[in-house]
Amino acid sequence: MEDNKNLILDIKDLVIHYETDDGVVEAVNGIDIQLEHGKTLGLVGETGSGKTTTALSILRLVPDPPGVIKNGSILLDGKDILNMPQKELEAIRGNTVSMIFQDPMTSLNPVLTVGDQIAEVIKLHDKISEKEAEQRAGDMLEVVGIPRERFGEYPHQFSGGMRQRVMIAIAIANNPDVIIADEPTTALDVTIQAQILDVLAKAQKETGAAVVLITHDLGVVAGAADDILVMYAGRPVERASIDDVFQHPSMPYTMGLLGAVPKPHIAASQRLVPIQGNPPSLVDIPKGCPFSPRCPLATPECSLSEPNLEVVDANSGHLASCRRLQEIIDKNMKYTDVFPVPDLLPADWADVPRDQRPVTLEVDHLVKHFPLTGGGMFRRTIGQVAAVDDVTFKIRQGETLALVGESGSGKSTTLMEIMNLMKPEDGRIVVLGHDLAELKKKAERKALRKDLQIIFQDPMSSLDPRMPIYDVLAEPLKVHKWSKEKINRRIGELMELVGLNPDYVDRFPAQFSGGQRQRISIARALATDPKVLLLDEPIASLDVSIQAGIINLLEDLQAKLKISYLFVAHDLAVIRHISDRVAVMYLGQVVELGETEDVFTHPRHPYTQALLSAIPVPDPVVERTRQRIILKGDLPSPSEKHPGCRFASRCPVKLRLTPEQQKMCETKRPVLTSDDQIATEFACHFPLDVNDESAPF
Repeated sequence: MEDNKNLILDIKDLVIHYETDDGVVEAVNGIDIQLEHGKTLGLVGETGSGKTTTALSILRLVPDPPGVIKNGSILLDGKDILNMPQKELEAIRGNTVSMIFQDPMTSLNPVLTVGDQIAEVIKLHDKISEKEAEQRAGDMLEVVGIPRERFGEYPHQFSGGMRQRVMIAIAIANNPDVIIADEPTTALDVTIQAQILDVLAKAQKETGAAVVLITHDLGVVAGAADDILVMYAGRPVERASIDDVFQHPSMPYTMGLLGAVPKPHIAASQRLVPIQGNPPSLVDIPKGCPFSPRCPLATPECSLSEPNLEVVDANSGHLASCRRLQEIIDKNMKYTDVFPVPDLLPADWADVPRDQRPVTLEVDHLVKHFPLTGGGMFRRTIGQVAAVDDVTFKIRQGETLALVGESGSGKSTTLMEIMNLMKPEDGRIVVLGHDLAELKKKAERKALRKDLQIIFQDPMSSLDPRMPIYDVLAEPLKVHKWSKEKINRRIGELMELVGLNPDYVDRFPAQFSGGQRQRISIARALATDPKVLLLDEPIASLDVSIQAGIINLLEDLQAKLKISYLFVAHDLAVIRHISDRVAVMYLGQVVELGETEDVFTHPRHPYTQALLSAIPVPDPVVERTRQRIILKGDLPSPSEKHPGCRFASRCPVKLRLTPEQQKMCETKRPVLTSDDQIATEFACHFPLDVNDESAPF
């Protein structure tokens, strides 16, 4: 590779440690990266695997102290980054190499306009006039899909997706040779994520830059990367082309990652395969192969010494690190050979037809508006935000209904209105046969509360850090006057039910991993034996390998306890795997409602089709051949008045309609209806045909 004139980035045997009070953190240990002009390398691995530290080292931004680059070399276009004078280093940052960070709001200056921030980067590296810099900054905004007229606006006036576009504009402003993108789409909706990936690909084409793409989303990597480097505990464990890794993974950890990912483009035929255990502490990495404590193929020899990267396929440059690599290659082992697929827990009630099961939760024409105030010192109402506007659905016993849609569509507000157990602003909510409008006494709501529980996105903010787990689990039971003996017995049952050791009840939340804390949150929600469970993004903050275990746990609990789930998530791959029915929300309204497989294979509403087409699929062959529908713009404000269809301003189908039909979309509001093609309900005047070739996958 040294003679390759197309090589722009060459990292060899990079070792980075952080010296902390707890000991030395071996963040990166022996990374090699060779990246050519115009190519994209995907860095993947669980949280704490060393991806971001590796990326920061390219810009020599590893904080020192406590970070220390102990060994290795980084050559950027042949220049030694690690031994470069500070002044020369500052000249290449933002010029030869640039970085797009995960959270644009912490990267943009809130007191400068976005145009000035782009122009500042240009002037820093190019001796041009103020007017020329502003002209180029405006050009950059247009390249990333932002009108030049918004040059003078501030970051808070942009949505999350638009702010990330500004970050990309800053990154490409000086035509860099290398762009480092650190989780650039993690906090974004799938529609906005598709826009950002499209803009990033366009930016790479404009500049010819090489891209280092750091992500935990294997679907994003499958569609955007040429090569992939899998990291575990600071070590490289597999390196190959994107096709080789997805079709022939050879390191058990890589196999586990792929097996844990739900597939949004195919119906769930088997359970997800979680990787047992948690990544090791980088202060105390086990001897030998760091993955051996979690590896089903591990033998005593695996703990003796760490394996090196070895050749899987010399022609393609496929490398993997495993003591049993030759056996894996000779036997052509798949992830199902290494990680056995868990058996599906039989549910004795599952054969009962849906219409014969009791309704556990009914929401009928629910409305929730928030006042919009203004006027300085003397606040007055100047409008209203229609957070939830005419939402209707039913959930039956043992059923999972998923609420999906972009941020701001009203999903979480719907959950909060149900949990409020009060008469809604308008409409009707019925929980287990009890109309909330008819609950007059506090005691009645308290009695119903034990049958209706919620699990939030972030378990750490849901659990009191000062309380041991015993007290966390006992709290709801004490509220309902359980005896100490019954509480002790119930807590032991709950810990076993969610797969945790009952001996751990005297520990505090901070002593558990993220996945374990979410299991504790689930245990607390189950404490009072509820019949309905509301789940608000319960796996969003977890690594993919941990997610699989939580999803399997939720499936097992439903099979055992006949619980009904109302599941809110932005990960539509998870939704297809776990839900029975799907309600698609847009600006406070349900625009499509039906069986999960019907909605995913034959979407009737154009918004549903666009939402599904934006999902990244963890299969590079599928990603290369599918056609995405990229919605223009962001979700409109829910404070705006919409006399007609709320999706009309972004609808790709509307553009193909006659002027008379377009006027109908703009002036007449559609309501949920169905036809004789399929049982799915939809709120659209001109629904997609079931036999249409525009299926999302």
